[in-house]
This record gives sequence, structure tokens and C-alpha cells, in this order.
Amino acid sequence: MYLNTTVQIPSIKGKIITKKKGDATYILYQYGSKYNKEKQYSVPKRAIVGKVSGDDPMQMFPNEKFQVYFPDAEIPEELPFACRSCCLKIGSYIIIQKVVDEYGLRPMLKKRFGDDTGLILDLVAYLVVEEENAGQYYPDFAFTHPLFSEKMTIYSDSKICRLLQSVTRDQCIGFLDDWNRGRDHKSRIYISYDSTNKNSAAGDIDIVEFGKAKDDKGLPVFNLSIAMDKTNRVPLFYEEYPGSITDVSQFTFMVDKVVEYKYKKIGFILDRGYFSKENIQYIDEKGYTFIIMCKGCKALVSSLVLENRDTFETKRESAIRPYKVYGTTVTSRLYEDDKKDRYFHIYYNPSKQAAERERLEQRIDKFRQFMDKHIGKEASFGKTYQEYFHLHYDKKGIFLGADERTDVIERELKLCGYFCIITSEKMTASQALIQYKGRDISEKLFRSDKTFLGSRSERVQSSQSMSSKIFIEFVALIVRNRVYNLLKEQMIRMDARQKFLTVPAAIRELEKIEMVRRNGGSYKLDHAVTKTQKTILSSFGLGADDISDSAEEISKLLAASQSLMNKEEPDDGEEEVD
Repeated sequence: MYLNTTVQIPSIKGKIITKKKGDATYILYQYGSKYNKEKQYSVPKRAIVGKVSGDDPMQMFPNEKFQVYFPDAEIPEELPFACRSCCLKIGSYIIIQKVVDEYGLRPMLKKRFGDDTGLILDLVAYLVVEEENAGQYYPDFAFTHPLFSEKMTIYSDSKICRLLQSVTRDQCIGFLDDWNRGRDHKSRIYISYDSTNKNSAAGDIDIVEFGKAKDDKGLPVFNLSIAMDKTNRVPLFYEEYPGSITDVSQFTFMVDKVVEYKYKKIGFILDRGYFSKENIQYIDEKGYTFIIMCKGCKALVSSLVLENRDTFETKRESAIRPYKVYGTTVTSRLYEDDKKDRYFHIYYNPSKQAAERERLEQRIDKFRQFMDKHIGKEASFGKTYQEYFHLHYDKKGIFLGADERTDVIERELKLCGYFCIITSEKMTASQALIQYKGRDISEKLFRSDKTFLGSRSERVQSSQSMSSKIFIEFVALIVRNRVYNLLKEQMIRMDARQKFLTVPAAIRELEKIEMVRRNGGSYKLDHAVTKTQKTILSSFGLGADDISDSAEEISKLLAASQSLMNKEEPDDGEEEVD
């Protein structure tokens, strides 16, 4: 993250070099060297500390690495009174404050982060409202919004950089401990666990590695997983781990965390990416249950589908109308030495069948067209081609053509439109599907993180800053998820799909509730609350009177704040410190 202020480029002979990439010129600082035994010379170790200003080649925009290697450099921390707008958007602040108070997030954060709590909550609000995670834009947000920070102080992006560098892993883990201590441990809950990965092309970040990217393939990534209490619709905890580690191998570590947090009556709802014999056995060993989309037992599931095909697809008792599928349940063992019967819920989707058949036919057509171009030539084809075709060659290795393996293709065509969910507990096909579809909450959570919170990639230069941003994003997800659930409940009560009850639309509408300062006086509510705004506010148990009361309180806080005063410069010429 680059600050929106400039500093002079350090003049240290032999330690500072420039490197041009695209339209930008970066400043690199040599902080050490490493001896290469094979080549018998030292290799310099450098870090990007800033990029050259386009207005002045002697100035640069520093990043947080600059503050690590040049801690004595003077960078503004608090922004002056002139950086407070005379028009403040208060609606979204009020509902976020309501959620923060409801969950007790302020004292929970205060316990671990002390005086930085207010700024952390301001960054949380910034993420939720602006759908953006780039810290250099935060001052623009603070310019037009009430703040959670002490005296509603507007901090510069340099202060944010220092905050991100100062947050420790112990603080983050401590918060997660406190957060999970207050969750539901008595009732039976289902935990939906899912993962994604994020790219990061910059900086010296330990866990960023080349792995199996789900988006933006070709860039180094790290993995992020979130455990979600589907029953109570609350995020529980998150994990960050190197990009080269697969989801299936990380799963047991997540289960251990659930044990450590003392959750007892647990069922896991898992995507097919977590299916493995080892994971199933581990869940059994810990005494938990599971609902999982199958993978890794394709032969078993395929045979079960073919055995039960044409026995339930038209029966009314098998219809699961909310999802437009038909379902049946059979029992079987998952693997040869499995000690328990598992429940295989087989589903048939007529519309899915047609689409899958067409995709398979198109795939085979594409294979055929490609092979026809190589008839009469030396050519070799991959395993997939051999799976669907008998390939013919002459004695010289010249490709002569191919015949379809009709038995294989016809078998796959018969399987089109079918899928399977496996559960460790006895339940109906309908119950299993409803529970599994409920993991849509965790998928929405990731969409919130990547889309609505602007967090598809991490724009940081160090491992510590990245971990700090992920933590703040998780707190923001807690808040946004609660906003989402309350708005959805309101939509259900109204029995009508209202576009303004989506999170982005509701935030945009609430941002129109403003306080205005005229002639250097105090801030006053600018206009009455509209009907649409009242409907949105009622989702949170708030009304027009609550807006008036909050506006009055905000006005008092701002009037008492030093940010509203023309402060005199300190006599000694030193920077004033709060």
C-alpha cells in the first residue's frame, strides 16, 4: 500500500536503486545480502520501499516497508481540521454501530487492541460501506463520515500503515478466542467450511506461493478459509495458509480448532474439495458428523446411480420441489475397510441432465475435430482422448483415425443430470439437500469478501500487514453478514423481493442521510428520513427518532473534538501528539 503523501528519496550510496515497471518507477532498498555457495558470491536482498512521484523525481510515495527500514522518517499521522467535510453521511454508520454494539465488538477489540480499537472499527466500516480494501482511500472515506475513533480523529494512511505493521498474531488469535467463547456451544450446529485463495504479486510475503489458483491463474496466491456457523449464520474463525497447501490437507487442522474452541454438537457441511478417506476418518474419530458432496469415490457413486436409475425420477414422493430435483437414499460403505454405513442421497435434475449431455457431446465433437486434423501425421494424444476413443496407428506411428468407445460414452450419458450427497447421519434426501444448500451462506461470505469488500487481492508489502488486513476483513465480514441477514429477514417479513434490501443498495440509500455544518457551526440533520430509509432502518430495530438521537450525539462528539478546532502550533515546533 502506497501512501498519498510524498517523502524525499533516501540518499544512501550503494543501497538505493530504481526499477522501472510499466509506467511506474520503484525505489528498492538493499537491506542485506546472502552468500551463494555455488556461485561463490553474495546476492543482494532488496525490498520495494516506494515509487517515484510523477511530479518530482526527487520525491517518492512510500509504502509500509519504508516505515520499517526508515522508522525515523517524518510522515503526517493526523489530518487537519480542513480535511473534515461540512456534509457527513451518517446512515450507514448508525446501522454498523448497532451491529457492533449488538455483538459487543468494541470491548472485545479494546481488550486486545487498546487505543487502536476505534481506528480498526473505522476500517471495518470503510470496508463495508465503500466495498474497497485499499488503505490509501480511507482518508477520503473518513472525510465524509462519522468515525469510531477517539474524538472522531481522522488519521492519515501513514497511521494506517503503522497500525497494520503493529498488529500481532497474538492479538488476532486472542480476539478469535474471545469471539468463539461467546458463540453457541450448547445447541446442535452445522459448520460450513469453505476456502478461497487470493493473489498477491507484490512484497515479501511468506505464505504467498504458486499453487492451484481459483481465480487469476498464473499469479502467486495464499489460501483463506472461513468456518461458518450455518445454524446461527455467524462467521466463527478464519485460517490463512500457504498457496501450495491443498484444501483437503488443511481440513484436519481446522477440525482441531473446532475442538479447541470446545464446540461439541457439530456437523460439518463440506464441498467436494474436502472429500478424502483421511478426512472422513478424522471426523469419525472426533465424534462429529458430516454432510459432503462426493468426490474421490466416483466408481462407487456411479454404480449406485446406475443401480437406482429409473426407480425414483418420476415418483411424486421423491420430488424436492424447492430445488426442482428428485431424490432417493441408499446405504453403503464408503471404502473397503469402512466400519459404518453411510447414507448416499442420489439426486436427479432434469434440466441439469440436458445441459450436461450437451456439454459432453460438444466435448467429444471437439476431440473428434482435433484428431481429424492429424490423420496421416505422427501424433500422440492424452489420456482423456484414449478414455473416449480407440486410437489407430500404422507400423510407422502415423495416426490413421479413431473410433468412439461407445460403451464409455453411453455410460457417461446415463450419469448426466445425477449428483450425490453423502451423510454420516440418517436423514432423508430432502433434508440432506436443504442442509447442504445452506452452505450457500459461506459461499456468499466469500463473495462478500472478494466482491463487496474489495478483497480479491491483498495490496500489501509484508506478511504482517497482510495478516492484519485479513483480520480486519474478517471483522468486517462479521458485521456485513449480520447486515445481510437482518435485511433478508426484513424481505421475508414483507413477502416481497425489494431491490433496496440488498446490502449494497441499502448502504447506498442510507448514505443519503446527511448532517450538514453551516457557517462554521455545529452539524445538524439536513432532512427527514424517507419511507424507503425507514423500511431499511426497521430491519435493525431503528426508526426516525433513533436517527435524530444519533445525529444529536454525533454533533456533540464533533463539537467537543479537537478536530473541529483551529489548533495552535506547538511552541517548540514539534509535532503535537495526542
